[in-house]
Amino acid sequence: MAQHPDALRAYLVRLLDWDEAHAGFDKAVAGLAAGKRGACAQGFEHSPWQLLEHLRIAQSDILDFCVNPSYVHSRTWPDDYWPKSPEPADAAAWDASVAAYRADRDEMKRLANTQPDLLALVPTGTAGQSYLRAIFLVVDHAAYHIGQLVAVRRALGAW
Repeated sequence: MAQHPDALRAYLVRLLDWDEAHAGFDKAVAGLAAGKRGACAQGFEHSPWQLLEHLRIAQSDILDFCVNPSYVHSRTWPDDYWPKSPEPADAAAWDASVAAYRADRDEMKRLANTQPDLLALVPTGTAGQSYLRAIFLVVDHAAYHIGQLVAVRRALGAW
């Protein structure tokens, strides 16, 4: 079993919250008025709600892939990863999505800290799908879509 230095694990945890080179998730969702959450800005394909939900759904799926020994990839791209409606049902739906994203992010941090061998392949995965790859996938995916969320908020005059 490979051992990973504590510094690597600490870095992975920081990456999941990354806000040193750009706005992080918490800043990107903070203070967005309810009336702007479902707004579609000119030139952008997705509303803030759709971006938030996509981030939540994708991260949840990757976490499930890592921790669920019975995981079966059953989602269809893109339909099962993007909400159909540009607007949340209500403020509670937005809040629940933000809370779920944060909870799953905390579980990804726990995984980064406790998985004995980060280079081990995820048992339900295919060739090359290690725990470390999954963590990097979450980080990279989040950075991309959080950047989109910030850009949409700017276009909506809500940044």
